[in-house]
Amino acid sequence: MTDDVLTRLAAVIESRRGGDPQASYVARLLGRGEDAILKKIGEEATETVLAAKDAGQGAPKERIVAETADLWFHCLVMLAHYGLSPQQVLAELQRRAGTSGLEEKAARNAAERERSERK
Repeated sequence: MTDDVLTRLAAVIESRRGGDPQASYVARLLGRGEDAILKKIGEEATETVLAAKDAGQGAPKERIVAETADLWFHCLVMLAHYGLSPQQVLAELQRRAGTSGLEEKAARNAAERERSERK
């Protein structure tokens, strides 16, 4: 189900590329380019964190869900901007499944060190 929802959303986002920015929020955001898209993700990430902090103080947890949905949506816009798909992210999560988070992070750090040493 998740893959289906993400696939459908990605298709809608892609269909807005080059669309009328007066008629489509996504067309407007894609038209504004990288900085606008990344700024929006930063805003949505902050709102998600604040919703979680508020929930820790007794505010409704449903706000976390709503803000996370906004964040994920804007991440889908970012993926489209860079010509990437949600399936690529899902494949990466699948690749990591069953791997210790600590081991995965250590492997990434080792790979980064190796790339730096080659430069």
